Amino acid sequence: MATKLAIIASNGGLFDAYKVFNIATAAAATDAEVAIFFTFEGLNLIHKQAYQQLPMPAGKEHYAEGFKAANVPAIPELVGMAQEMNVKIIACQMTMDVMNLKKEDFIEGIDVGGAVTFLDFAKDANATLTF
Repeated sequence: MATKLAIIASNGGLFDAYKVFNIATAAAATDAEVAIFFTFEGLNLIHKQAYQQLPMPAGKEHYAEGFKAANVPAIPELVGMAQEMNVKIIACQMTMDVMNLKKEDFIEGIDVGGAVTFLDFAKDANATLTF
């Protein structure tokens, strides 16, 4: 039986993006089936414009040099890697409605669904993480 990992991304900062996509791609690399449900500020992590310019948290600017020195991929690159590894990306329909966002506002290849869509995946997941 394959491992399943369900991730909820509800925060939308740069460090949140690294946490979400690092865990997702690491799990996918071990042949786990992975789905990420993006809700509220987490939608920034897959928004066409926002995910390209997620701000470094205040007081943490020194990390930028470390990311570069360690050859850590930028968020758009990590997102692409996740998609290539078949990580399922689900944008929360309710949050999109509340924020007046459309599927076209997001990167290509996402699914749009509600909590039930995510719960259907997560019901038999081996682990569920929230960021």
